[in-house]
Amino acid sequence: MSDPVGLRARKKLRTRDAIADVAIALFLARGFDQVSVSDVAAAAEVSKPTLFRYFATKEDLLLHRFADHHGEPARVVRDRPPGVPPVEALHRHFRAGLDRCEPVTGLNDHPEVVAFHRLVFTTPSLAGRLLRYLEDDEDALAAVLDPGVRGRLLAAQVIAVQRVLARTNWQRIADGRTARQVLPEAVADADDAFARLRRSTGDR
Repeated sequence: MSDPVGLRARKKLRTRDAIADVAIALFLARGFDQVSVSDVAAAAEVSKPTLFRYFATKEDLLLHRFADHHGEPARVVRDRPPGVPPVEALHRHFRAGLDRCEPVTGLNDHPEVVAFHRLVFTTPSLAGRLLRYLEDDEDALAAVLDPGVRGRLLAAQVIAVQRVLARTNWQRIADGRTARQVLPEAVADADDAFARLRRSTGDR
């Protein structure tokens, strides 16, 4: 027996992904500020109202790729094994992302991924919207760490560490190195950054 609700949800997801794929291709080819929402809607063969049902802003057309990781730090802490301190769990998770060359760690040398990050980091409106994503992650992480100021301070430090590590990894690759060449430095930097974070916060 078919599941009409499930079918509708999958169809909406496919439509959303198709619109975003068209938008990203246009943005990478012509530049973010040179492509309008109308251009994206026309290329994706949807109306502007339909496009805005899936994406609240033009920036979200590009940054939706971060959506799969939205709230991830909070989930890592919440689902960590018993006895594992929060910062240690986050460290292990980031290291696993490096091993998989996940784009969110900055350690991915696929040309489209490198170009995608360059577009995000060099376009003020995209960088600003990305900051909102990171602030949401910070709020969610603080909520699972500690309801007081200690939780907010630790969450802010964790998000800052991950952002700096990812940006550094991307810059090394953007300067002409491969992900494999950068990996040892990326791992060493992550180990050092999270060790410093554990020492400064007393999170063993």
